[in-house]
Amino acid sequence: MTEYRVIDTAEGFHEAIEALQRGQGPLGVDVERASGFRYSQRAYLVQVFRRDAGAFLFDPPAIGDFTSFQDAFGETEWVLHAASQDLPSLHELGLYPAVIFDTELAARLLGHERVGLGAIVEEELGIVLAKAHSADDWSTRPLPQSWLEYAALDVVHLIDLRDKLVAELDQQHKTEFAREEFAAARDKPERPAREDPWRRLSGLHTLRGRRNLAIARSLWQAREDFAREQDIAPGRLVPDRSLVAAIRSDPQSKAQLAGNKEFNGRASRTQLDRWWAAIEAGRAVTTLPPDRLSHSDSVPPPRVWADRNPAADARYKQARPAVEAHAEELNMPTENLLTPDFLRRISWDHPGDDVTAISQALADLGARSWQIAETAPLISRAFVESVQGSSQDAATDS
Repeated sequence: MTEYRVIDTAEGFHEAIEALQRGQGPLGVDVERASGFRYSQRAYLVQVFRRDAGAFLFDPPAIGDFTSFQDAFGETEWVLHAASQDLPSLHELGLYPAVIFDTELAARLLGHERVGLGAIVEEELGIVLAKAHSADDWSTRPLPQSWLEYAALDVVHLIDLRDKLVAELDQQHKTEFAREEFAAARDKPERPAREDPWRRLSGLHTLRGRRNLAIARSLWQAREDFAREQDIAPGRLVPDRSLVAAIRSDPQSKAQLAGNKEFNGRASRTQLDRWWAAIEAGRAVTTLPPDRLSHSDSVPPPRVWADRNPAADARYKQARPAVEAHAEELNMPTENLLTPDFLRRISWDHPGDDVTAISQALADLGARSWQIAETAPLISRAFVESVQGSSQDAATDS
């Protein structure tokens, strides 16, 4: 077994950069976080591999400043698996690759049934990767040697895998598809903050009344603030079910809250004053949250279209199977050919039946050029046919 060490000093960091600069070709890059353990999504380990240089495991909290790495390799192609998961953590470190190759996205475009890293490496390279430590707490220090070996193996095969997938993309005439998808993944803007994120509390639907929702909001925010302060995942402090149980029990005193056996978690008693204050604050607010959020710009679910918008229903029922059939012809999942919500929106909003109008509407929604070229003509035909079909149905009925 190869012995790996974590690079956690400025001297070691710069030596590793020099070694990587002597290597050849793209960089294989991966990130390990402590999701489910820490509040933040920061990187607790960054793994890098390059041919003729080897694998290097960096400790971001210890190193701190990654500017010299960005300066050295910002223009080099970086190979990642499921880049959308790792790029936000890399951005926190000031790392912004100019060019990426996403092995998961490539596998999807190529029609692979299983797109996890282990599955693709096994299928393409005949190498079995153990995934024993994928859900571990990577903020642990020191990191066990078995974890380091696992982390290194996540990058040492990425370049060979990339080369295999590059050849397959070329064979299937999907190189340009992939290039656009990789660029979109690289440039994807940060997701905006969710409106009323407290509504994601598991079990919230069991609460009745807007006052209880106000208490839930107050408790959620108190837990969120403490979790951020301690850098601990909120659910590890007090689980969702415990917050909801506390609200349902309607405690009349701090002692009653403490006596609730369903109100548990590592901070349920040590921070009792915090939780009781949140409950009292929720009971005291004068502006109560609505029972549910209204999304005025959202498209209704297709199941109600026949009654609410028959023309949109006809367009969607004609266009959807056409898009699905073309995805099958291209040997890729439908959602990679065109985001399903995009088709629902243009079916509902109806920018027109001609290819130009549909292309512009898809572009405004964020569809890539290749997706528009592949789908706009067939959507246009489907929209026209839906009108013809409706006219024939009307003539038959009369």
